[in-house]
This record gives sequence, C-alpha cells and structure tokens, in this order.
Amino acid sequence: MTDWLDILKEQAKTGAEMAREVPATLANPDISRDQVKKLFAALEQQAEFVEKLRQVLEANDFEPEVLVAAEKLEDRYAELAASVAERLKAMRGGSAPTRRQ
Repeated sequence: MTDWLDILKEQAKTGAEMAREVPATLANPDISRDQVKKLFAALEQQAEFVEKLRQVLEANDFEPEVLVAAEKLEDRYAELAASVAERLKAMRGGSAPTRRQ
C-alpha cells in the first residue's frame, strides 16, 4: 500500500529546498533564458504532482491538517513558478528583475 503521508513529507522537504534554491538561482546574473525555462517547467511539473497528491489525499479522507499541508505545498510551488515566470518575462524584456523586500 502506498504511504501517502510519507510521499507528502518527502515532497514538503523538496519544496523547502526549492524555496531556498530557486531565489539564489534566479539571482545569478549569468543564468540563461533556457535555464530559466527549464526551471519553470520543473516547478510546473512538481506543482502538478502535488495537486494530484492533494486530490488523492482528499479522496482517501485524510485529516484536514494533512490536506492543509498539501494545499500549502501547492501554493509554495505556484509562488516559486510565478517568481521564475517574472524572471523570464524580465529577461525577454531585456531588463533586470525587481527585487522584493
């Protein structure tokens, strides 16, 4: 039997790593447009996987706090993908991305 909680925990660890690594990667002035596109695609793939995971958790009547954790993870990947999309847009426009404080 699949242990969905273990999968969620592993995905949460990966999400935390990505939350640290993505901003640092995007801050690299030498990053190429192709690298940014690949990063965006990878984040979109992770977001889709976590969405499916959340749906499985819902279908199997997991506790509300488990579902909330899955939703937060979904949101994290969506935010990371949005930040990558902003960088890609800035690269296409030929301007440097603005930093948030």
